[in-house]
Amino acid sequence: MSSLYQLAILGAPSAAQISELENIVSQAVSMFNLRLGHEVGWDICPESFEPHQQRSAAAVFFGGENAPLANVATLLERGIPLLPVASDVSRVNVEIPAIMQPLNCLAYTAGGAQRVATALLECAGLLPRQRRVFVSYRRGEAREAALQLFDALSVRLFDVFLDTHGIPPAEDFQTMLWHRLCDSDVLVMLDTPGYFESRWTSAEFGRALAKGISVLRVGWPDSTPSARTATASRAELLPEEVDSHTGRLADDAVERICLQLEDIRSQSHAVRSVNLVSNLRNAIETIGGQIIGVGSNRAVHIRLPDGRAVVVYPTVGVPTSTTLHEASTNSPDQSVAVVYDPVGLHPRWLGHLDWLGRYIHSARWVKSSEAGWQFADWEA
Repeated sequence: MSSLYQLAILGAPSAAQISELENIVSQAVSMFNLRLGHEVGWDICPESFEPHQQRSAAAVFFGGENAPLANVATLLERGIPLLPVASDVSRVNVEIPAIMQPLNCLAYTAGGAQRVATALLECAGLLPRQRRVFVSYRRGEAREAALQLFDALSVRLFDVFLDTHGIPPAEDFQTMLWHRLCDSDVLVMLDTPGYFESRWTSAEFGRALAKGISVLRVGWPDSTPSARTATASRAELLPEEVDSHTGRLADDAVERICLQLEDIRSQSHAVRSVNLVSNLRNAIETIGGQIIGVGSNRAVHIRLPDGRAVVVYPTVGVPTSTTLHEASTNSPDQSVAVVYDPVGLHPRWLGHLDWLGRYIHSARWVKSSEAGWQFADWEA
């Protein structure tokens, strides 16, 4: 079969950079049941990168003095996402060709291959461009560390939810908090000794698991891990990494947490996506239909019991009008549905989605819990 996605490495990468990036990307796409070099095309320094016009594609360009340009100009004209990478921010003007300097550039020193891989997958549509993290903590025990991580992750272009920063005045605090949790890729749990003694942090942890959101447990030196955290990824803090007077974390510990979060985010999105497709498959097969396969842009092609075809876009997190727009434009002249999990979403947002559905008919909303029910009486 032809590739569903097409990725390329251009420019002047080192052998070590190619190897490391390939390993990380291969592992990340495998979470979606995709294989690098098969469903995900992988071209290394081709003379010309020519992705199919109906396939999601992206390329990373490793800069260097006199790095080969390949057909970068043509790719830019076609609107193929290009990710310029310089060895350091101070080297952009030297290593990145002028034609790509208007593009936002990554520095390899800031996150290395892991950050480049994540950005490349975002450009190709395998990961969402929104990078959302929910910080769960007890104010009396980890407030300073939470604020420190908020700043560090925000600099790394994460949209960080912190209870003291993320909810406007006069909003229903808990309802909005659950809504933001549903739209997060990872819950960062600051596991201080009293974490599970609080009803609210305990509920945040449990509801993250219920939604399939991955958890990164940042363990304090004096905190014994609860059995509840057995499935969480772990970042253990050493005694010298927590200032006993200020509560702040050492810079090296913050850097380690941020890098680990990049990897966990990819896994989390993949697991939630696969779970959503699995639930969709069960619903369709229950009513006598079948899933034909998965296409580009994560489109799931299904056949209903009466033989009609529908293109379904499973959406992780909180769907928006943009989600509906992209589904419609990616599959013009076809029957299109956007499947999402409504549990935990703000009632006002659910009302907004219903309103959109009444006036926009090029694609339809389908709640994952009602997929079988709605597809059993599908009107084109």
